[in-house]
Amino acid sequence: MKTIGIIPARYGSSRLPGKPLKDILGKPMIQHVYERASRAKRIDELIVATDDERIVAAVEAFGGKAMLTAKDHPTGSDRIAEVARRYECDNVINIQGDEPLIMPEIIDEITEALISDPSLVMATGCYQIPEALYHNPNVVKVVFDREGYAMMFSRSLIPYPRKAEGLAVYEHIGIYAYTRDFLMKYVTLPQTPLSTAESLEQLKVMENGYRIKVVPTKFGYNALSVDTQEDLDEVIRIMKERGEG
Repeated sequence: MKTIGIIPARYGSSRLPGKPLKDILGKPMIQHVYERASRAKRIDELIVATDDERIVAAVEAFGGKAMLTAKDHPTGSDRIAEVARRYECDNVINIQGDEPLIMPEIIDEITEALISDPSLVMATGCYQIPEALYHNPNVVKVVFDREGYAMMFSRSLIPYPRKAEGLAVYEHIGIYAYTRDFLMKYVTLPQTPLSTAESLEQLKVMENGYRIKVVPTKFGYNALSVDTQEDLDEVIRIMKERGEG
């Protein structure tokens, strides 16, 4: 069974143009993501999917593999599907290109959930967050049932704490593991009301009647996505503090 990891990396960004190539301690951000993801033990091959030749050149310069895709893909999933069509594989892992602190252990947890259960078509991750993040709309929350299947994703606080005792709130980790067959089906599905309203593409899966397995990570996690210069500065601060480079 072959599993490929694909990192979508779009050059354009309204808040931080060219962010995959932003320097972090002497390396472009995409290199940090790629090097961390390449340590995941359950991925057989890793590719960057990008719309810009400058990113292809940067990836190839550090010895990585990249593939140029169309510029007009509406989502990261559509971009990785273009790459996955060119590969013979069983599973595809969508690894966000703007999380230079991503942990390979969490990629493996989510990948293993998909591989170990033939009934699954998709899996993702989550971790418990502190109260300070409950009302942040940039923090996507998820609730799941007793068997670990997603019930809802939202930028709003879910569940609503009418009785707060014992409340646990989980943030969604934006790593998606798909079977290749399901990914190809998923990108043909029409947009759905909840997905459009929340601007969360994973809701389209559920609104079309498919289930998503949610894996609470056993590892500590800092879900810092780089969307602004302030985010970039914070990543640099963290890496310096940890002695990473």
